[in-house]
Amino acid sequence: MWEEIVPLGYQGSYQRVRAYFREKRLSPGPVTARPPSPRVVAGWILRRPETLTETERLRLKAVLVHCPELDALTGHVRSFGQMLTERQGERLPQWLDAVRRDDLPSLHTLAAGIDRDRDAVIAGLTLPWSSGVVEGHVNRIKMLKRQMFGRAGFHLLRKRVLLYS
Repeated sequence: MWEEIVPLGYQGSYQRVRAYFREKRLSPGPVTARPPSPRVVAGWILRRPETLTETERLRLKAVLVHCPELDALTGHVRSFGQMLTERQGERLPQWLDAVRRDDLPSLHTLAAGIDRDRDAVIAGLTLPWSSGVVEGHVNRIKMLKRQMFGRAGFHLLRKRVLLYS
């Protein structure tokens, strides 16, 4: 092995390569790559499948093969993402029924929360109007309030908001 890797740029000694392989040969478990972190797997699941590289797609497929619950979760998350981006709110009842059929308690909690205000969620997934501008203003006002460390009352906050605008 040492003779093969020296022409490729390896500058270590023969003894170092020999010690490395002796350690690997005597180790009790097989040498495998580290599994991806939960954050990385969540990123793969939440991104559009067509934006994943081939390596990411293969690694995600390997993770999903070992965990059928995660495979079911991936299907539900991606179908909800498609509903959200393509404004297909009319598909929500079928999605909720599919979620309830699977044994995924965390998604059951989400489905129960959506059911409490089903009409509003369907309208949000269907209608073209957005409250993004209002949310932006609320976020800006909260940022100004946080900068005052909770010490200022309404009058000072009002002045800061008016001066900031």
